[in-house]
Amino acid sequence: MSRVDRHHHEDEPAVTGSTSEPVDLPVTRSGPFDPPELLRELRAQCPVHRLSFPDGTEGWLVNGHSVVREVLADARFSARHELRGVPADQRDRVERAAPGFFVRMDPPEHTKYRRLLTGQFTVRRMNLLVPRIEEITEECLDAMRRKGPPVDLVGSFAVPIPSLVICELLGVPRADRARFQSHAATAFNLEATGGQVSGALTGINQFLGELVRRKRIEPADDLLSGLLASGELTDGEATAMAFLLLVAGHETTSNMLALGVYALLCHQDQLALLRAEPTRADAAVEELLRYLSIIQFGAMRVALEDVELHGHVVRAGEALVLSLPAANRDPERFTDPDTLDLTRSAAGHLAFGHGVHQCLGQQLARVQMRIGYTMLLRRFPRLRLAIPPEDVPLRHAMATYGVHRLPVTWKDTDDE
Repeated sequence: MSRVDRHHHEDEPAVTGSTSEPVDLPVTRSGPFDPPELLRELRAQCPVHRLSFPDGTEGWLVNGHSVVREVLADARFSARHELRGVPADQRDRVERAAPGFFVRMDPPEHTKYRRLLTGQFTVRRMNLLVPRIEEITEECLDAMRRKGPPVDLVGSFAVPIPSLVICELLGVPRADRARFQSHAATAFNLEATGGQVSGALTGINQFLGELVRRKRIEPADDLLSGLLASGELTDGEATAMAFLLLVAGHETTSNMLALGVYALLCHQDQLALLRAEPTRADAAVEELLRYLSIIQFGAMRVALEDVELHGHVVRAGEALVLSLPAANRDPERFTDPDTLDLTRSAAGHLAFGHGVHQCLGQQLARVQMRIGYTMLLRRFPRLRLAIPPEDVPLRHAMATYGVHRLPVTWKDTDDE
């Protein structure tokens, strides 16, 4: 059982360690939408606590909004993957990031790659993508209608939309999209074996490598061609950046699409409000991002030097887990934070991070969610869960939270 010190006070002087015993990071949410209760208890005591990692080392858990934001903006805390531990038992390989995989780098390496990618996430490109995202969403909804209820909203709606949008963004030729989607579907299939996932990831990398080489020869008006036009990237770097866009954009957006619909179907008052006032869609997206906070374990950082943080000294080399779900439910930042309220301003939430590593694709994710939620509710005004809410299978012990499946149904009298 996790151990929690009950005697620490925020007005204590800075110390060289922590007066509290380390806790184990909780991974099971208190409900389908709420962070683990222990995170709330720890945040109420102090936003910084000692943390035990599965490998026996110790670090820090940071779960207050202002302190998480402070760490994310502080260059003394590194995002370098090879320096950090991992918070869950399912440990990934901790090694130096491949060239181009810039989310696991610090400036100045990180700066180069992010600058190149920022130049491609232009307002013009996002505006051009909007009608295509609407077409993709409409096609998915048409397929749902033809199949008839019940359907799994994850496989029919939440997964294919971001997959096809990534194809549009990278400039994947239509003739190759079935191959690309097949690899992606296997790679993100939670029921696939380790060998199947590994094979699919290898297939994606090979596909993207081939695409990069083709774009060098025959560039087009797409993000990948734009990156290569800079002349600053090797084929390997461009391939790694494309792979990063796929993984980051696909996993987060697909889980937000499914989990957001689940949350709305379980909060009928908020669902009715959004149906009655579809112009609230943008505010609804922000509130769902705050309320759900699907980056399960939060961001991770490693101290590059000794840093005093809220009355504690974080030693050089110690890792910090920044709990975004807890930070986005901090009552010092959001009134009545455990309530889903589409009328609130959720500005300042940390679902996309903060600082130099803030998510570059956040505007694209917002557009997909706004269009997805709006069109789904318009096409299926009597949409409801096909199983009891408590039977929806949840992704508790996974880095990106969401649902494994979301069976939904509707009445035949729904308008086309």
